Amino acid sequence: MKTLKFSPELVKLIKNGSKTITWRLFDDKNIKKGDKLLFIQRPELIPFAKALVTDVKVKLIKDLNDQDKKGHEEVGSDKDICKTYSKYYKKQITSETQVKVIHFKIV
Repeated sequence: MKTLKFSPELVKLIKNGSKTITWRLFDDKNIKKGDKLLFIQRPELIPFAKALVTDVKVKLIKDLNDQDKKGHEEVGSDKDICKTYSKYYKKQITSETQVKVIHFKIV
């Protein structure tokens, strides 16, 4: 089963049902619709939920729309997204960077 890691503040949003989308860059797991995922809380690496991928889209950060953001935690403007994800991935992220928009439901 493929795994995705989340910080504690995002675990709460997933558990209460307000987070149903995650954005991933440089997807080395080749996540696709129909995949079953194990969600893990970091840094402790504790499994906290199983999920089913219900939809996947790949687009540029600058092309993210309201549907891509509904169900995702608030991140602000494209510039804010790039700054946040540059910290996460420890590399330069621009509005031209591809993002995988992963819709999921807890099972």
